Amino acid sequence: MKHAHIPGASGAAGKNAFRGGTYSLAVAAVVLAILIAVNVFVSALPAARTQYDMSATKLYSVTSNTKVVVNALEENVTLYWVVQSGEEDAVVENLLSKYESLSGHIQVVKKNPDVYPTFAQQYTDEEVPNNSIIVECGDRSRFISYHDIYIQDMYASSFDGEGAITSAIDYVVREELPQVYLLEGHGEAAFPDTFRDQIEKDNLETQTLSLLTADAVPEDAACLMVYAPSSDLSETEAEMLSDYVAGGGKLLVIAGPTESGTLENLYGLLNDYGVESVDGIVVEEDREHYAFQMPYVLLPDMAASPVTDPLMEGSYYPILPISQGLTVSGGNSRGTVSALLTTSESSFSKAAGYELATYEKEEGDTDGPFAVALSIEDSGGGEIIWFASSVFLEDLYNAYSSGANVNLAMNALSSLVGESEAMAIRSKSLDYNYLTISESTSSLLKTVMIGVCPLAYLGMGVAVILVRRRNQNVPC
Repeated sequence: MKHAHIPGASGAAGKNAFRGGTYSLAVAAVVLAILIAVNVFVSALPAARTQYDMSATKLYSVTSNTKVVVNALEENVTLYWVVQSGEEDAVVENLLSKYESLSGHIQVVKKNPDVYPTFAQQYTDEEVPNNSIIVECGDRSRFISYHDIYIQDMYASSFDGEGAITSAIDYVVREELPQVYLLEGHGEAAFPDTFRDQIEKDNLETQTLSLLTADAVPEDAACLMVYAPSSDLSETEAEMLSDYVAGGGKLLVIAGPTESGTLENLYGLLNDYGVESVDGIVVEEDREHYAFQMPYVLLPDMAASPVTDPLMEGSYYPILPISQGLTVSGGNSRGTVSALLTTSESSFSKAAGYELATYEKEEGDTDGPFAVALSIEDSGGGEIIWFASSVFLEDLYNAYSSGANVNLAMNALSSLVGESEAMAIRSKSLDYNYLTISESTSSLLKTVMIGVCPLAYLGMGVAVILVRRRNQNVPC
């Protein structure tokens, strides 16, 4: 059979195909041009508007505290980024771009040590590794080593870029720094490394003070701190502290039971506010309220307050070992008392103190619950924040709490000094946080993982085998 031939049909089809191909090519070119234009436009936008932080610890974000400090700038601040070409740390670069995008008063200037070999020497005598930063404003400057940005200790590693840079900015634009006086003359312990570094980072200047040689607490004191004394104050010293608070002073006390017992004169400061101390060391019977199978390592309940709210929002739990029990009776005219940390109804204070031989309750022990941290607002305008443990800031316990202990103390100190906006920017973990769980939860997990789960899987396997054998014996 012959097929009919339509003249010009093949030529028309070819033209249509050519036109269709040309149209498709033109559309593709337009779309590509639009994409390129959009990409160029987006790349010109500040990094803060185009990059989103999906990391668990918000490694690529800045906190509201940083925004408050940066937005309040009235002077120009330069961030010198000392780094060789090709050695830029991506996290540091991202962070610096965030600062530059937040304020027109901040400028980031890259300084290659190969091109400017002596540049950093005018700011520091320390070794200057790649990705170090120098913050400058006028005549003031601060050097931030790369090792102060990525912190590595025996317990964990963390990133402290935001805290270090914001602290440095706050430092270089300040004319005066808050003065924190440390009471001495009673065998006070030295600050643990982590707590000491945090105080320095938060731009607090510390000075020692002996009330034995002073007529009163200096007027420039933003806060007076009593840290882990091993012996008691004299009655005269205690009276001076009482007068200081009554006159509007701020007092932070971190002191627990000692091997010689309760520090009577120091803890006597609380009597005027309806607070009594209980002799001995607090232990817990409730497994939900102690850690590491040690009933004296307390996991107290937190009450809402400006000091504890940041921890509660982040689901952090402080650990208070070897604590003095405090009972709040109320009914005083001197001020308002608020318990910050409290033990459970099952807690009690072992009267034997450091000589305790058993965690069981004995005759002479005092029933709880107790406050182990509290806040006092004096009617004269003064404030006291009191932690009834001398050792909870030690690096080991702080690491076990994933940094909650130092954060809690710094929140208290910042609150008393009145610098909460410029402070409380804590480092961000780069590896893991310790999971702080109670003893009862630990026992439950062991039972489930070691006993229940294996038995359940064994039962399922037996059931599957029995069903298969039954099916095999069923006649077709």
